[in-house]
Amino acid sequence: QVQVDESGGGSVQPGGSLRLSCVVSGGTFRNYWLGWFRQAAGKEREFVAASAPSRGGFRSYYSDSVRGRFTISRDNAKSTVYLQMNSLKPEDTAVYYCAADERLILSDRGRHQAYDFWGRGTQVTVSS
Repeated sequence: QVQVDESGGGSVQPGGSLRLSCVVSGGTFRNYWLGWFRQAAGKEREFVAASAPSRGGFRSYYSDSVRGRFTISRDNAKSTVYLQMNSLKPEDTAVYYCAADERLILSDRGRHQAYDFWGRGTQVTVSS
């Protein structure tokens, strides 16, 4: 059974930084696509970043809205994926979700419907 657990959310002022962590237990971590998504109040869940599995060279992918400000990274030894968020903006306020999937294909990396395993989410609030 695969379990996904996020942590690290909180409140921060605009321009600040936060780092989210997500531990994925069960299965073979290096074989997982790992995704970060977010959902603001009243909006659809949207793609933030993804990390490819070993067969994909552990490449990273980002949405246009966070590229250059956020960094996804993974520690395969700790079965943990991180999302470093810098230069945060009020529009980054949302519940952030971590997701994992072993069978995902590259073209589906940004589709939340394609991921099988999800955490419960962690709130990130950016406000002055």
